[in-house]
Amino acid sequence: MCNLYSMTSNKDAIRELARFMNATSAADNLKRMPAIFANGHGPIVRNTSGGRELAIARWGMPSHPYALRDKNYDSGVTNVRETEKRHWEPWLGIENRCVVPANAFCEPDQASGSKENTWFALDESRPLFFFAGIWTPQHTSVRKVKDGETTDDLYAFLTTDANEEVKAIHPRAMPVFL
Repeated sequence: MCNLYSMTSNKDAIRELARFMNATSAADNLKRMPAIFANGHGPIVRNTSGGRELAIARWGMPSHPYALRDKNYDSGVTNVRETEKRHWEPWLGIENRCVVPANAFCEPDQASGSKENTWFALDESRPLFFFAGIWTPQHTSVRKVKDGETTDDLYAFLTTDANEEVKAIHPRAMPVFL
């Protein structure tokens, strides 16, 4: 599943499409991010009491406790598919919805078994688009053992069945585009 994407648009382009009102200090000087990896940081546009806000958050929602039973860290869940599972229920309300700006996403070739990365975008010019997402504020956990405990805003993409183009590379799923 998608654990690498690219966001190379600027804050003004995101503002034009998402119509956010504010930007956090970390997102105010948004730089090009040609490679955002799982457990890394990326921009999101989230709902707040003051309106839509552009923020930088860590990619990977909290894992189900069952998945952590033998681990002393939680690198997070980057792609959420089974939203009917009780684990996701606290984050499915409007207050935890977000959009994730992107220009392309990458899937390893699972269909042929080569695992070679294939990039997908709306077209060759890689215009801005958004993934549907969820987020949670100020979650404390050990994301990487070497870093110890951290407190981060977290996010993940929602996923759906792969379309024909993506299915040729990754048969199971793809991020939800808005």
